[in-house]
Amino acid sequence: MPAGTFLGNVVGWRMCFGTMSLLALGLMVWVRVKVPDFAGQTEGKRVSLGHVFTVGGVRPVLFVVLTFVLAHNILYTYIAPFLAATGMAERTDLVLLVFGVASLLGIWIVGVLVDRHLRKLTLASTALFGLSALALGMAGDAPAVVYAAVATWGLAFGGSATLFQTAIAKTAGDSVDVAQSMLVTAWNMAIAGGGIVGGVLLDDFGAVAFSPAMLVLLAATCGVVWAARQNGFPAARR
Repeated sequence: MPAGTFLGNVVGWRMCFGTMSLLALGLMVWVRVKVPDFAGQTEGKRVSLGHVFTVGGVRPVLFVVLTFVLAHNILYTYIAPFLAATGMAERTDLVLLVFGVASLLGIWIVGVLVDRHLRKLTLASTALFGLSALALGMAGDAPAVVYAAVATWGLAFGGSATLFQTAIAKTAGDSVDVAQSMLVTAWNMAIAGGGIVGGVLLDDFGAVAFSPAMLVLLAATCGVVWAARQNGFPAARR
């Protein structure tokens, strides 16, 4: 994201989008040539979306994806106007860099521990995200607090995709392909929802409304993860 922001400032957004399109096309060609095919299922073994949706644990995971990613995108989509409201508009690129570096650390931590501590990591990520949202809401005008909160936010969010994909893979069993497609749909709905909800909040109440909205969503996230200790986000078993 910081690299994309820098490129957009240097060559303009059209050239930036064109570069993204060429990179995506190159990636598609590389995948087609290098990545081995995956055997599909026969028509008689395919499971319907409705059946997978009723599998125990799938709905809690999808709900958590919606609320967690929606909370993230409310702020992430409108990080520039949020920082402008706190007098840090000129530091947007640096704030995004802090978020990105912390996210990489979060990815590494989750990758190391996810197989043994899925539930604990999900609860910890949600709690850290909530703390960062609270800090930004209460002291968002202090640059040191903003950097610390954004770093905590990045740490919490970085490994979230791995957490949620692991949770739904363990929950769905043989129907993992269908369940993963539902997770991606929920994730993209949350991205779109973040733009809509964040835009409405920004227009009607200003950037100060982001933190309370995020805290409500993250509280719901934490509650569902905590309740889904049997299916969805089970406690670790030896």
